[in-house]
Amino acid sequence: MSDQEIADRIHELQHADRVERLIIQPQDLARHRIRAKTDKGTDCQIIIPRDQSLADGAVLFLETDRAVVVRIDEQRWLTLVPTSIADAIELGFFCGNLHWRVKFSGSELRVALEGPESDYLDRLRPLIERGAVHWVDND
Repeated sequence: MSDQEIADRIHELQHADRVERLIIQPQDLARHRIRAKTDKGTDCQIIIPRDQSLADGAVLFLETDRAVVVRIDEQRWLTLVPTSIADAIELGFFCGNLHWRVKFSGSELRVALEGPESDYLDRLRPLIERGAVHWVDND
């Protein structure tokens, strides 16, 4: 079956409400064994070869009357701005010790949220309270 034929079949099944979505968190994309439930409650156990990875829209299962498609949940970020170079070094060391995934955008450090934002802010509270780091509300 060609990619176009698969896309057409998925489109038909969507109109019949016969496509189940398996929502994968961004931090789970590196895993090669995943167990999760679809939005319609189907239990899925996925084993991915080491040389492959999941992507948004991947079709895991396709039959004449039903399909299961991967959807990657949107990555949420906590944006922090240190107030000085010394504070930036301390913040970087702090995040590194906790093994938080980060990325940089100018003077901002963005932490990938893999749980409730409040958990991260609780850990950062001493830095925030003394003014070493400012939290930027992304809402």
